[in-house]
This record gives sequence, structure tokens and C-alpha cells, in this order.
Amino acid sequence: MAKKWLFGFLGWAIFGPMGALIGFLAGSVFDIFSSGQISDGSESGGWTTSQQGNTRTYTNTRTNSDQYRTGQRNSFMMSLLVLSSAVIKADGRMSDSELQTVKSFIRANFGAQAAEEAETIVRQLMAKDVNIYEVGTQIRMYMNYSQRLQLFQYLVQLAQCDGMVQAEIDVLQSIAAAVGLQDSDRDSLLNIYRKDVDSAYKVLGIDRNATDEEVRKAYKKMALKYHPDKVATLGEDVQKAAEEKFKRVQQAYEQIKKERGM
Repeated sequence: MAKKWLFGFLGWAIFGPMGALIGFLAGSVFDIFSSGQISDGSESGGWTTSQQGNTRTYTNTRTNSDQYRTGQRNSFMMSLLVLSSAVIKADGRMSDSELQTVKSFIRANFGAQAAEEAETIVRQLMAKDVNIYEVGTQIRMYMNYSQRLQLFQYLVQLAQCDGMVQAEIDVLQSIAAAVGLQDSDRDSLLNIYRKDVDSAYKVLGIDRNATDEEVRKAYKKMALKYHPDKVATLGEDVQKAAEEKFKRVQQAYEQIKKERGM
């Protein structure tokens, strides 16, 4: 396992999301140095070296914006793995489809090597007791609301992959409370993969008694809240994953319009 992922996992286990981030970045530097990627006058991974007399200086050439985005992505990834283990354990077993869902998401957003290392981390986490509320408190400190929504959508997708059961719904509701989601957003995302009209209303955060104008307003509100640009700092691939949530809101609206003849 690359040291950055190992350090990140250990950092999370001890200090939470920020510990994971610090561990990940420390491990990245360790990997660079141990692999000999940094040499005099060369550039690698955003680092350059210079030599003046007996003094060698290592400089991070990445912009503050690059560092911020990297930090956001790494914190998101570690949060995702820890909470994934809680959802997977809810029904007392880990299915192949659940493991493949985790690996597919990590592979698409962080690469093939990260996907294999993520499997190792998830298997280790399965033997740990995850305090959802402690983790959630730290996530609220380091992720904005839109990022937490995206994280929760992924967890709902994970629970759905082998058929969502009540034990998983209970854990998801606890996670939603722990990370500070509004009840309407929690219920919207819990219903986002369902096809019936009643679920379409829940996706928009309204009930069947809503007027046509209230339906339109609810759609505009949810479309704005779930817009993929809200998670741009997590990278293009996570942003693409967010597009599914956005499309589901559009589909729910079209379903309601068709039923009402709007």
C-alpha cells in the first residue's frame, strides 16, 4: 500500500478527517522521497529542489488553490470510506456488490491503485466500531453543505446496490443527522433512486397537496441546491457523479408534471 493511503488511514483512525488529510499529505511526501522522484532541479508532484552550497531547499510549487482542492478531495475520500464501512456493516455482512460499488467510485475519482488500497482500508474498518456522531461532527467542520450532500448521495447509492433494508436506512438517517443535513434533504436523497410518483414528490421535498406553482418553486430550489458546480472543488470526476443527483431531480419534476398534466 502506498504510504500516503496508509498514513491517511492511520491519521483518520487517530485524529479524524484532518488527521487523515495530514497523514495523506505526509505519506505523499514520503512516497516521493522514497521513490527517488525528487532530484536536483527536477519537478515532481508539485515539488522542486534547489541547491545552494551545502543547503538543499524543497519547495511546493502548487498554488494554494491546488492544495485546497487536494485537501478537499482527500478528506472527502477518507470520510467516504469510513462511513461506507458503517453502511455496509448495517445488515451484518459485506456483499460483493457493495465492495465493488466502493471500488468503482474510488477508481473513477482517485485511480486504480487507490481503489485497491481502498478495499484494504474498508476491510480493516469493518473490524472497527465507527462512532458516526464523532465522525459527523468532524465532517461538518471540514466539508461544506453541498459536499456533505454529495457524500450522503453516494452512501444511499451504496445501500441501494444490493437492496436497501431497514437497518441501512436507520444508519443512513443517523449519518444524515450526524453530518447536519436537513430532514427534507435527507428524505429527498433517500428517495432519489426510487421510480414511483410518491417518491418523486419526496425528492423535491414536497407532498401531493402542493400547488403547481409550489412544485415549480421546489424544483428550482432543489436544482440549484444539487447543481454539480457546488462540488467543483472535489474534482471533475466527483462533479460528474453529482450530475446523476441533478438529473434525478429533473426526472422527478418531469414525472410530477406528466402526472398533473402541467
